[in-house]
Amino acid sequence: MHGKLLPLAGLYLVQGLPYGLQSGLLPVLLRAGGLSLTHVGLAKVLYIPWLLKLAWAPLVDAQGSVRAWLTRSTAGLGLVCGLLAGLPPPGAGQAGLPAAVAGLLLLLNLGAAVQDVALDALAVQLLEPAELGPGNTVQVVAYKLGAALAGGALLALQPTLSWPQLFLLLAAIYWLAAALAWAAPALRRLPQPAPSEQRPHTAHLLRDVLAVPGTLWTAGFVLTYKLGEQGASSLFPLLLLDHGVSAPELGLWNGVGAVVCSIAGSSLGGTLLAKRWELLPLLRSVLRLRFGGLACQTALVFHLDTLGASMGPGTILRGSALLSLCLQHFLGGLVTTVTFTGMMHCSQLAPRALQATHYSLLATLELLGKLLLGTLAGGLADGLGPHPCFFLLLILSALPVLYLGLAPSTFL
Repeated sequence: MHGKLLPLAGLYLVQGLPYGLQSGLLPVLLRAGGLSLTHVGLAKVLYIPWLLKLAWAPLVDAQGSVRAWLTRSTAGLGLVCGLLAGLPPPGAGQAGLPAAVAGLLLLLNLGAAVQDVALDALAVQLLEPAELGPGNTVQVVAYKLGAALAGGALLALQPTLSWPQLFLLLAAIYWLAAALAWAAPALRRLPQPAPSEQRPHTAHLLRDVLAVPGTLWTAGFVLTYKLGEQGASSLFPLLLLDHGVSAPELGLWNGVGAVVCSIAGSSLGGTLLAKRWELLPLLRSVLRLRFGGLACQTALVFHLDTLGASMGPGTILRGSALLSLCLQHFLGGLVTTVTFTGMMHCSQLAPRALQATHYSLLATLELLGKLLLGTLAGGLADGLGPHPCFFLLLILSALPVLYLGLAPSTFL
């Protein structure tokens, strides 16, 4: 199994680089280059290829092997980074992002979206059912480390790395990853798709994907399982800031602490699955724990506004609030790994010629579910007030526990 997990770890770490690059590093580089906050924000339009993953997934299914797609897309990302290194960085006085830089960043997102589809499909085909728990732990942990590397470590090195040096370093990393994807013995042993398995992109594709056993239930679950948690994780740190917790302290606990706790939760989830815990009972248990953690966080929100409540340094209330942040990220990582294992298990039930499309559909719905309440939580708190908003989020976090009662036998 280690022969499979080690190359997957390296490839998923590289898969996390674009997210960290464009959410953490690139905005700082563009702002330092003199672009306005408006133009820095508009750069997020370049994320569009990620929203169209379902358009690329049928091509990955229908044309060639996923290993070939993975190798070519990863090498292509290295080429784009090499071209970016040859361009001048955005400079002061420019009205917006230079067209050549914007075009190459769009290509970078396109290549990263294709790589994402191919790598997830490769993992679905490569891992045996008993290996899904450890495999998804590797997926979640390595991806988060890659995002932290690009968004944090490279940002810390930015004063000593010029624009060309930065992108040449990224190009070298991508080309090494492409060589790994092509040469790793475990990946070379993947069976090649037979011509009869390859299928064109037809109007019946969505119908065939939804006909895979357990797909409709799994799609509903991944769309809703993060609603309460994601809304609370977006809103609770802002409420602590309003009640006197300093930005640096909040950054430490909700930044570094959150990543460490999330990785620890993901690792525990993989360990429990590797010890033959059944997926559905484990998922039910961790969702109940998450509900309990969010109930405690909701109680803290109500207590913050009571007469005499103090969030001063060293107070029990302050310590409890900061620890609740870490607890929720720990439980969130645990829930995510177990859920991704269920997603991959469901996609393994699909014919090989549909697996990339099937998993991409579930992953897209999972992302939409996380974005929904994460985006709207602030507006709900402004409109309803923090107390009713958190009570609503608590109810939403209970719904997935109830939804598990409807799980088909294919999800077990």
